[in-house]
Amino acid sequence: MSPPAPSPYYLSNFERALAWIAERYDDLLDAAEHAFLHEFAQLPQPSRALLVRMLMRQGPLFRASRLVYEEIGCPLQAAAPLAALGWVDADAPVTIDELFSIATRPELCRMFPSVAGNKHARKAAWLEALRETHAEPRRYGEWYVNATESGSDTALRTTIDALCERLRLMFFGNLHQDWSEFVLADLGIFQYESVPFPASARAFRQRADIDAYLALHACRAALDALADEEHIASLLSAARALAIDNPWLETRRAKLLFRIGQHAERLARWPVALDAYAGSQWPGARHRRIRVLERDGRCAQALDLAKQALQEPESEAERQRVARMLPRLHRALGLPAQRLAREQAIERETLVLPYPDTSFSVEYVARDHLSTEAAPVFYVENGLVNSLFGLLCWEAVFAPVPGAFFHPFQRGPADLHAPDFLSRRTEVFARCLSQLDDDGYRSTIRHHLEAKAGLQSPFVFWSMLTPQLVDLALDCLPPAHLKLWFTRLLADIRENRSGLPDLVRFWPAERRYEFIEVKGPGDKLQDNQTRWLRFCVAHGMPVRVLDVRWAQGDGGATMMAAA
Repeated sequence: MSPPAPSPYYLSNFERALAWIAERYDDLLDAAEHAFLHEFAQLPQPSRALLVRMLMRQGPLFRASRLVYEEIGCPLQAAAPLAALGWVDADAPVTIDELFSIATRPELCRMFPSVAGNKHARKAAWLEALRETHAEPRRYGEWYVNATESGSDTALRTTIDALCERLRLMFFGNLHQDWSEFVLADLGIFQYESVPFPASARAFRQRADIDAYLALHACRAALDALADEEHIASLLSAARALAIDNPWLETRRAKLLFRIGQHAERLARWPVALDAYAGSQWPGARHRRIRVLERDGRCAQALDLAKQALQEPESEAERQRVARMLPRLHRALGLPAQRLAREQAIERETLVLPYPDTSFSVEYVARDHLSTEAAPVFYVENGLVNSLFGLLCWEAVFAPVPGAFFHPFQRGPADLHAPDFLSRRTEVFARCLSQLDDDGYRSTIRHHLEAKAGLQSPFVFWSMLTPQLVDLALDCLPPAHLKLWFTRLLADIRENRSGLPDLVRFWPAERRYEFIEVKGPGDKLQDNQTRWLRFCVAHGMPVRVLDVRWAQGDGGATMMAAA
């Protein structure tokens, strides 16, 4: 007897995931899920392969003629064992709407000669014209009743999508990753750090956690599809009523409540927005409450809450936004303006250049104009500081903290934006940053640049990094400045990973640098950019804003300020 054919790569990957789930979640699986794991393994290989092919594609409805794969053979034969288990309807009824989603225009013309005369109409117009008189579902071939030829195709419908979605959720801990992650990793498109974690490492501690995740996901989908503003209040009630006993899932609920508050704001449903924000611990929720109170004419309450926020701000971002609201609230209440501490000015200059002849990015135009052999300029934006931080602190970011990693396809820890992210890794981050007090940081960064090349990281921009850029950065950026940037980054990762200046200019011979934020005509500084710029100014770091303007006429490029 010849040995059995090896499993197709996608089937092997799916079976690996099922084994992983069985090992880590056996106690959380219900009877139907246990049965699926057992019965799937007993199926013929073509049937297993066909089911996985369908689960990996946009379903749940498929035409047999479009499920032709060499390793599967006849799709109807492969589907028969699946149909016997009730996992697939091998000759599924198809509604008129579903028919229009799986049939081509020429096929629809043959099925419905009455609409074929209007060949220039959109399929949606055809569907609208036919929907009322074709309300009953039919087998796919039966839709050819008016055609000159009979329909030889069959529609297959998967019926276990919800069960398989739950299994996917257990494996990945989220629903934005899918089974294609295996393929991308096999092809080397995405590569991930290998983090040790025991069999007990998993995203969900009890089955109720899975139910809560799916309920939150359904609420978010309902919010995205919300058409009737009256339902916003009931959606808020549903989200708040969910029984959740998991800090990670509570964070997801906080984000959902924040989104509901934003939606209610857009609808001017002030009471709903206030309730949503009041129940949310998501960053920025208190600032939004102040904003809603102001827009609802309750300025006294808004001012009281603003004062509380300034006394104990949750972040630099909140302090900045609330401080900007104070003068407006004082004016609305007829109160004298409150003087705030004057902040150091940010150096700002104007550079006039000829308008480029080809399509361009103003940051690249400024970079090319400023760069010289003695003082090269690079477009780095958020990439350089984040990457140096990620390379220096690689062990801390990928520390095997319980609950941070639970499957092999994670770009970073699951709790990256959690309030206790740093406190759970204080010692390891302290060890990493202490290297900046001597010369150890250079070798660590260079080692990780080579040893971890290409591995997914929430901080490292591999496509930007070159040996030249890293060498210049290590030679010209003082370790004291690196430590200040990295410490600020850790203080609020969500807010501070962005907003850094566009360009960096190095003077290798003098071992110094400057950061440059480039603004084209009409561009304004964003809040997070202003916060980074003021931080640099406050700590004596060389930084400035360069306003690029385009020369009029043929006068050529002139400098209105030293660049």
